[in-house]
Amino acid sequence: MSGSADRPVMLVVPCFNEAARLPAGELAALAANPDVGLVLVDDGSTDGTLDLLNRLAKEVPAVAVVHLATNQGKAEAVRRGLLRALEGRPEVVGFVDADFATPAFEVLRLAAGIRQPGAPDVVIGSRVLLSGRTVVRRPVRHILGRIVATYLSLTYALQIYDTQCGAKLFRADERLRHALDAPFATRWLFDVELLMRVRDTPGPPAAVREEPLEEWRDIPGSRLAAREVGQVLKDFRALHLRHGRDSA
Repeated sequence: MSGSADRPVMLVVPCFNEAARLPAGELAALAANPDVGLVLVDDGSTDGTLDLLNRLAKEVPAVAVVHLATNQGKAEAVRRGLLRALEGRPEVVGFVDADFATPAFEVLRLAAGIRQPGAPDVVIGSRVLLSGRTVVRRPVRHILGRIVATYLSLTYALQIYDTQCGAKLFRADERLRHALDAPFATRWLFDVELLMRVRDTPGPPAAVREEPLEEWRDIPGSRLAAREVGQVLKDFRALHLRHGRDSA
């Protein structure tokens, strides 16, 4: 691990073989905010990703790097990054995809919103297409997302329109720390599993708000393959085994 980057808002970016496409401008836009620190997680990359991240950490005080010696998958990379982010006792932690389909200015808007008085415990980006907003998604991604969200809503009373948007922020409290204690049982639906863990932790219920994004664009090269449909089905089973079905 390199760098410190402990600031009130800590954002995790999981990276696997991103040397050729990691958008330095988006990272710089986040790091330029004096309240924002970055935890860049190299998930056992086999290209030059780790070298790139380490150079960024040396040049930018707001950047810390976590290196996983072997590829663990996005779920574990995010979990390990969030655990590192929590070490500095920030107010807010979150994660964003390395392709920055959710651009930096949107992530900063979400971060500002969750820090306002009376804000919810969790704020997640939502790719709902509203008038005057730019949301560009591949049809297959949109259809799969609607199937997943509908199933989760009916099965677990998880009333979220867009469960799979890669930008999510959480109040850094003990409920979140407890939710990150164990590795996730899921791979593709790990962020849903995290939301369910936070929701189901004993104590006052966590307030969750979806924030419609002003801009989101599918990035060429983003990894969505036919095999992921099979992974979603496995994840549905894993969620059922861990959380059962909602009794309502």
